[in-house]
Amino acid sequence: MSEKRSGVQPSGKERHFKPEELIVSKTDLKGHITYANEVFLRLSDYTEKEVLGQPHSMIRHPDMPRCIFKLLWDHISSGKEIFAYVLNMGKKGDHYWVYAHVTPTFDANHKVIGYHSNRRVADPKVLSDKIIPLYAELRKIEESTSNRKEGMNAAYDALARKLSDAGVAYDQYIQGL
Repeated sequence: MSEKRSGVQPSGKERHFKPEELIVSKTDLKGHITYANEVFLRLSDYTEKEVLGQPHSMIRHPDMPRCIFKLLWDHISSGKEIFAYVLNMGKKGDHYWVYAHVTPTFDANHKVIGYHSNRRVADPKVLSDKIIPLYAELRKIEESTSNRKEGMNAAYDALARKLSDAGVAYDQYIQGL
C-alpha cells in the first residue's frame, strides 16, 4: 500500500536510466547525503543543494519493504557490503528501480566513517519474476500488525526463514538472481 512521504504521493510513472550509467551517492554514518552524482540528481529531480545533508531516505518509495533497509543497515553498520534491489521515489513521485551495491567507507584505521552506494539498472525480468513478488509478500507481513516495528521484524524474520529454507544466505540469493 502506498503512503505519503513528505507530502509526495507516488505518481505511478517509472523513470529509467541507461545501463552504462551509475547512480552514486555517499552518506555520513547517520545516512545523511554528503555526495550525489548527476545521475542521482537527474532521476530524483532534486538539486544538489536540496539533497546535501538530507537523510538518504528522502528517496525511499513507500512500497519498499522496511525490512530490506533493516537488513541493509545491519550489514553496512557492521562493516560489510551488501547488494539489494531498491525501489526509489523522486521529488515528483516518479519511481525507479536500482540494483544497489552499498559499502562502508573506512578511514586509515579501518573505522567506518560513512557509506558509499553505486546503483545500476535493475534487470526487469528479475524484478518481475522474483523481487516484486517477494517485496509484496514482505510488505503484506509488515502491514499485518498495527505496530510498525513489530511488522518490520516479522517480515525480516520471514525473509530469514525463506532464505534458510532455501539453504542460502541473503548475498547468495541476490547474486544468484
